Amino acid sequence: MDSKTKRSAGIGLAEVMLLLVAAVWGGSYAVAKQATQQLPVLEFIALRFGLTFLVLLPALKPLFGVEWQRGLAVGGLLGANLLAIFVCETFGVSLTTASNAAFLISLCVALTPFVEWWLLGQRPARRMFRAAGLSALGAAMLSATSPAELSVGWGDGLMVIAAFLRAVMVCMTRRLAGHHAMPALTLTAVQSGVMALGAAALALVAAPAGGAWHVPPATASFWWGMAYLVLLCTVFAFFAQNHAASRSSPSRVSLLMGSEPVFGALIAACGFGERIGPWGWAGGLLIVCAAWWVTMPAREASGRVVAGDAA
Repeated sequence: MDSKTKRSAGIGLAEVMLLLVAAVWGGSYAVAKQATQQLPVLEFIALRFGLTFLVLLPALKPLFGVEWQRGLAVGGLLGANLLAIFVCETFGVSLTTASNAAFLISLCVALTPFVEWWLLGQRPARRMFRAAGLSALGAAMLSATSPAELSVGWGDGLMVIAAFLRAVMVCMTRRLAGHHAMPALTLTAVQSGVMALGAAALALVAAPAGGAWHVPPATASFWWGMAYLVLLCTVFAFFAQNHAASRSSPSRVSLLMGSEPVFGALIAACGFGERIGPWGWAGGLLIVCAAWWVTMPAREASGRVVAGDAA
């Protein structure tokens, strides 16, 4: 077995980082929902990623090399896709329930093998499709105490679009990894700058005639929440995702990220007193099992361990 095969099997640093990202993002729904009740969605996105860009300014140094145009083009393309994700996701969270949002964004897990096949021309192994289906089923169970509680609205539709765009994002990051030499943190900085400018432009276009830019609230809860979203949910999370996406298959990345609703449920239950019934916890277990399954090395009929993405 060569070194590349070894890196793709089992749990390594990239997989651990992705699970930490899932845990951090699991707690972001309540924070973002609270923040968008105090500031319009587009202005909130512009503020969040503008602050992120300022934090990451020192990381831009590698961009000013001989291939800065190529690096800027890649970062701009990925940043535009990420802006579309966050516009859909943030509006979606504000228009639907937290449980529906957690379920629908997790459809990214089920969609990624098909997007990977479409964009990269690589048909994922059969167990990837099975694990994706298992994860989607688990997310559906986690989102409601019974199947009858699921509903579809405008917010739900936006979350479905965001889930598809997340799958595209993972595959694009993988596909473009060989077209630039930027460190993951530099790529995150460029993406943040593109998102801040894009969201600010959209906010100005969408504002009514004579409308003024809102002043962010001075409350401690708002700024503590913003610090959580900027430092953990954005700086750390996007760095970890960019780092891992170039070192693991897109389907593997999305399946590990699919444990996000489980962490969200744990945070909601322990931190906010939300009650989750047996149906929901059973769904969470399915998601964990799917994430665990895809990190395990596959075995051929002879019993020899092969690559983690084998059929």
